[in-house]
Amino acid sequence: MTQSTGSPRPLGVGIVGLSADGGWGARGHLPALAAVEGFELRGLTASSPEAARRSAEKHGVPLAFTDVAELAAHDDIDLVVVAVKVPRHRELIEPALEAGTMVLSEWPLAVGTEEAEALASLAERRGVRTAVGLQSRSAPAVRYLRDLVAQGYVGEVLSTTLVGSGGGWGPVVASRGAYTADRANGATLMTIPFGHTLDALTMCLSGFAGLTATTATRRGKVRVAETGESLPQTAEDQIAVSGVLESGAVASLHYRGGSSRSTNLLWEINGTEGDLVVTGDTGHLQFGQFTLRGARGDEELSVLPVPDAYELVPGVSGPASPVAHAYAQLRADIEEGTRTVPDFRHAVEHHRLLDRIARAAGTGVRQ
Repeated sequence: MTQSTGSPRPLGVGIVGLSADGGWGARGHLPALAAVEGFELRGLTASSPEAARRSAEKHGVPLAFTDVAELAAHDDIDLVVVAVKVPRHRELIEPALEAGTMVLSEWPLAVGTEEAEALASLAERRGVRTAVGLQSRSAPAVRYLRDLVAQGYVGEVLSTTLVGSGGGWGPVVASRGAYTADRANGATLMTIPFGHTLDALTMCLSGFAGLTATTATRRGKVRVAETGESLPQTAEDQIAVSGVLESGAVASLHYRGGSSRSTNLLWEINGTEGDLVVTGDTGHLQFGQFTLRGARGDEELSVLPVPDAYELVPGVSGPASPVAHAYAQLRADIEEGTRTVPDFRHAVEHHRLLDRIARAAGTGVRQ
């Protein structure tokens, strides 16, 4: 199986998790793939022959399977995209890696660091290119923000402050998302909205030299929207982290479950020469729906339009836009031999950072 090509031919994509009934595969990946040159959706897998048939008919996909190994081994498939619930990632990614086929997995890569390490090691042994869906860093405004900081827009970064709301992990949960209430399933406030945004923060600034943390589950029970039943919640719904970045800047982050009537995303970067501010209606920075503002010297804070050069895929809006930009970067990586899009090894390191935060919260010891 060919993992990459230097030719302009489209790469055949097979999606694991493209349902006829909606979901992130249809909402995020489908419009993104349609907008990016160099990819062609050719296959999918589903849990049953009937589900595969329905999804293939609805989305116009020629190849439909119930076995990931068959999808990955097909001559027309160059990239397998895994966009299903986190607890199933390992069992679905491993057959694709064993087939020698390139894999893009949604974030979180796995339910924990040990599983993520196993997947990264398998990919390295098999010599397979991988990518992980930490698409916040691909969003045009985040890439522009990173460059502004690097170019000295704010001078020396003194501190950064981040407040966000998860939307989920509030008092009510939809039945299809009920599994996120259980920390053991790996799809939590910590790993998803906080994890995505933290990855962008460390890309724009730097990693943590040291940190302390407090986490809590303030709502021990949540209500299932469709049935009204009460469901236990073990996932954290409050995360507070403070520390010092490798750059020396002081960082303070607070994520909370549910939504605020006031502030659902506020990220400030304060420096010796100016300030940068990101605001939005959701703490899911990976959805790309936020505003970037800035000011230097005696200026008043104003919107900073993102230059056209950062728009790799014009015309795509909403949550699919950062995904489309990640695909565009991945295609360029494949053609040029670069490594812009984070891979499974990067995912392992990000899992480890979240482990440091959990360990700091659990022990009260600075990490």
